[in-house]
Amino acid sequence: MEYTIREIQEKDNRQVEAVIRFCLIEFGANHSGTAWCDPDLCRFSEIYRGDGSKYWVAEDQNGEIVGGVGVGRLEGAEDVCELQKMYCLPESRGTGVSHRLMDTALAYAAQYYDRCYLETLGNMTAAQRFYEKYGFERISGPLGSTGHFACDVRYIKNLK
Repeated sequence: MEYTIREIQEKDNRQVEAVIRFCLIEFGANHSGTAWCDPDLCRFSEIYRGDGSKYWVAEDQNGEIVGGVGVGRLEGAEDVCELQKMYCLPESRGTGVSHRLMDTALAYAAQYYDRCYLETLGNMTAAQRFYEKYGFERISGPLGSTGHFACDVRYIKNLK
């Protein structure tokens, strides 16, 4: 299957929300302290605008969104961005689409930030291995203020 990586458009908002919610349910993260309760979950095309903030989607040949990833400023941490809302549906995993999303996000982030931070859950072990392949290093505590208090695994990566 061929996938197109492109910036989010308004028409994608509901599909992206559905992808994220599907994945959160899959990993038992459909509760407070995670993206599940993010009030902006269905407004990414509005939220991810301007320098230093973008969201990309992976679209299949049928026009269906199968994944996405965002980069945004990390509140409370200077020169640090956060890799945000990176999720892919099971059918797209193992196809290379996650790598294409990550490459796109990190190339963009390096234009604006010195470091990239992310938070995830302990039971998302495949995601952790994926992040580590990209040079993210696990850190002991949170940075900035994300509101995702249920995320118990955190990483940072130098971009420069």
